[in-house]
Amino acid sequence: MMLDRYAVIGNPIAHSQSPRIHALFAAQSGQAMTYERILAPLDGFREAVLRFRAEGGRGMNVTVPFKLQAAELCDTLSERAARAGAVNTLIFHPDGTIEGDNTDGAGLVRDLLGHGVRIEDQRVLILGAGGAVRGVLAPLLAERPRELVIANRTADKARQLAADFADLGPVRGCGLEALMGSFDLIINGTSASLSGERPPLADDLLAKGAVAYDMAYGQEPTPFQCWAQAHGARLALDGLGMLVEQAAESFYRWRGVRPDTVPVRQTLNASHAT
Repeated sequence: MMLDRYAVIGNPIAHSQSPRIHALFAAQSGQAMTYERILAPLDGFREAVLRFRAEGGRGMNVTVPFKLQAAELCDTLSERAARAGAVNTLIFHPDGTIEGDNTDGAGLVRDLLGHGVRIEDQRVLILGAGGAVRGVLAPLLAERPRELVIANRTADKARQLAADFADLGPVRGCGLEALMGSFDLIINGTSASLSGERPPLADDLLAKGAVAYDMAYGQEPTPFQCWAQAHGARLALDGLGMLVEQAAESFYRWRGVRPDTVPVRQTLNASHAT
């Protein structure tokens, strides 16, 4: 039997749990498919995608740092990908066109709500202004926070990003050094955790009972999670749950089947703890 081929592409990519997640989804739903990791050179993303498609690939997930390039590569974009200007899911259609979708925001919100984290009427801070952050802003604003602040090392980039989404809710951008007050939910959307670092943060950013969420994940708590735990966060979550939820959305786009994420999360959490 011919197996349909899928992959995740990024740089770095060795840490990615996506192949395991999609293998569990495929086994659960009886889908005949494979899923692999592809390390693309920083200057060779387009070539790597087109090569995989030419070799018979059916679709790809896209991770750091290629989500903005992926949007430029596509022939068509879903509404949420067009709004984000960033793509994490590529769908290779039989007519040769490439469609881009973005399932990151849906995955993040689903994971937060699944942990009982309230977004509505809360003060939310998101760190970073790259493709990962662009992909989650519209779904976060749809939950009606009291205010959403985007903070980035380059303040102008954060302000421009806020302006792009200002029609969706109360959002503003600033530099990291200009952060004032405390927040009910802080989301790290930078890639700092992938290199064992964290953004420079003041000690008083977490409100009482606040939740911290790192969109990155690893075998150990990320530096951002450690900072949050040391400064009184009620919960300090990593992005593994978001990864599972966005993967389920990608799987549905490719296969027309919506997998059950609960047993997959349980399996990953069990190995995560060992």
